[in-house]
Amino acid sequence: MDTAILGGGCFWCMEAIFQNIKGVGQVVSGYAGGKIQNPTYKEICSKLTGHAEVIRITFDPELISYDDLLNVFWHSHDPTTLNRQGNDVGPQYRSIILYDNESKKEKAETSLKITNESELWSDKIVTEIVPLDVFYPAEDYHQNYYNLNKDKNPYCSIVIAPKMSKFKKEFGHLMNA
Repeated sequence: MDTAILGGGCFWCMEAIFQNIKGVGQVVSGYAGGKIQNPTYKEICSKLTGHAEVIRITFDPELISYDDLLNVFWHSHDPTTLNRQGNDVGPQYRSIILYDNESKKEKAETSLKITNESELWSDKIVTEIVPLDVFYPAEDYHQNYYNLNKDKNPYCSIVIAPKMSKFKKEFGHLMNA
């Protein structure tokens, strides 16, 4: 098994999408890229810690490649908006790829270049590609959020559900049966 750490706005949205991909064993919502140890959600929301909301994806590279995960990443959020995804605004919602080895760094940089050249997005991509220092899992109530709250929280039906529909349409071939 291998891991990928990606941030594309609200981790609830990213988690919901990546949980449905063949070869993904686990998705954990959390925080990375900041300057304090063991941050809390409240501290992240202060916009003073430097952390981004991210997900840690544990995947089987025999079933899904890191490159395929990056392709889903580019399609599952708007990587051209600095510190923002829709109505979620602040540095904690920035687009970010955190790598733990040189191979992932190179793949992320190549994927960024290819995506920029593909004109998938009309504006320039502002995604950060940075080394992973530490990943901190988010509080328990953030884990598996969409699946546990889709009928309880309007954010799930207004924001996450349309992203899930788009994902199913574009990447149905990568989804769990």
